[in-house]
Amino acid sequence: MSAAQAGPELQRLRELLDAGQVKLGVHIRPMNSPGSPVYRAQENVLPAGAVLVASFAATALVHFYLGAAVLAVGCWWWLMKQQPRVRDAVFDRTAALVLSADAHFDFWWSRGVLSLYARLPDGEERAATRRDDWRGFIRALPESLDPLPKD
Repeated sequence: MSAAQAGPELQRLRELLDAGQVKLGVHIRPMNSPGSPVYRAQENVLPAGAVLVASFAATALVHFYLGAAVLAVGCWWWLMKQQPRVRDAVFDRTAALVLSADAHFDFWWSRGVLSLYARLPDGEERAATRRDDWRGFIRALPESLDPLPKD
């Protein structure tokens, strides 16, 4: 489904997201699990496996303390460097998937993976989750949030 074929609510949501007026929330854990269309095993399994193999090799070839140090550094690298990259990549792939078609957005919304948040000009905050109707949430937002038309 192209952008021209998307429903009016999804099209407005895309515009509001692009303008920064609405924020999309993604539950990363279910989307970064095997079976998800945005899951990439090479992002999750290979780096962790490489850290374990390096730790085992250091333990076997040199000493237990070196293996423990390699494992500690590998865990720090995974948590501080790799995991944020994976999280951002999963978010980006999920956003691209769900914003591509109404059916995709409806499906993942019903699974509880997505949420929407908006702060109105008067300071009021609104949020929508699985229990809410995302189309109703978009329709209820005031027109003042709409970005200026592009010429």
